[in-house]
Amino acid sequence: MGKILFIRGGAVGDFILTLPAIALAREHLPDAEIEVLGYQPVIDLARAAGLVHRGRTIEYGPLSSFFIPNTLLPPELMDYFKSFSVVVSYLYDPDGFFRGNLERSGVSTLIEGPHKVDESLADQPAAAQLARPLERLALFLEKPYPELSFDAASETAAERFLASTPPDSASRPIQIALHPGSGSPRKNWSLEGWAETAAALDRLFPGQVNYLVSSGEAEDRTVGAFLDLLRGRNLSFHHAAHLPLPALGALLRRCRLFLGHDSGISHLAAACGLPCLLVFGPTDPAVWAPQNPGVRVIRNASGNFAEILADDVAERAATLLRPGVC
Repeated sequence: MGKILFIRGGAVGDFILTLPAIALAREHLPDAEIEVLGYQPVIDLARAAGLVHRGRTIEYGPLSSFFIPNTLLPPELMDYFKSFSVVVSYLYDPDGFFRGNLERSGVSTLIEGPHKVDESLADQPAAAQLARPLERLALFLEKPYPELSFDAASETAAERFLASTPPDSASRPIQIALHPGSGSPRKNWSLEGWAETAAALDRLFPGQVNYLVSSGEAEDRTVGAFLDLLRGRNLSFHHAAHLPLPALGALLRRCRLFLGHDSGISHLAAACGLPCLLVFGPTDPAVWAPQNPGVRVIRNASGNFAEILADDVAERAATLLRPGVC
């Protein structure tokens, strides 16, 4: 088929929810070269996982001209887009300016995907909605979740991180990954709730629990307070801050359980094959929760975080740590 370009903006979770569509094309069109136009962190993730051949950053100034009607377009970008047999775009383009400029560039086959998931379709997970446009290519999604492994460089980066942290894993072999934030505060359970859950698990598995706490830009203002809560309870943890996504994914694959919310990192953990226990609030897990096997969700019927108890979360987590559950 030649070359296929996927254009995807949005946050980490948005991109990971699009990976099943990309993997579908990669699997059923093995001779096609697949490229991503997106943000660099997710390009690195897709390349390290072997799902795309190359990528280009969407944060390229001249690209903005493609959102202006009847303007002079950069010849270099026109040639770039024309080089693809198929362009799949998830960009917001309500006036059709981007579509029109791609057509002016010589793009013959443009497939426009939804820029936003329809939350009213509770029977259709987000990944399935994002893959549906590929039915134009006779590609039908059967598995609405990605499965990721990473290249040697990512594994080496994970090993270097572990080597640089206090080596207490020998005495505390149970490694639990915990991501206490998300891209939206309204989707976050309380830090105290997570700290109490961690302490309860420590009591259930005395002297065995070691935590991997991950954080990114969205957690910069709060993660310090959370780490202080863990220290105040004498809990053992490593803090992975601002790690590249492939290195973080390789670290997560070394863990036994992931605890988190409706977040991009939760989708990354699930895609890495990690059993996950996710605390959901106002968002609908039928649409937004990872569909990977081993993912469990705790959510009050009203979506009220205040009604979720740390001891209940810890008990559910403990069942996932027992052999044969996941």
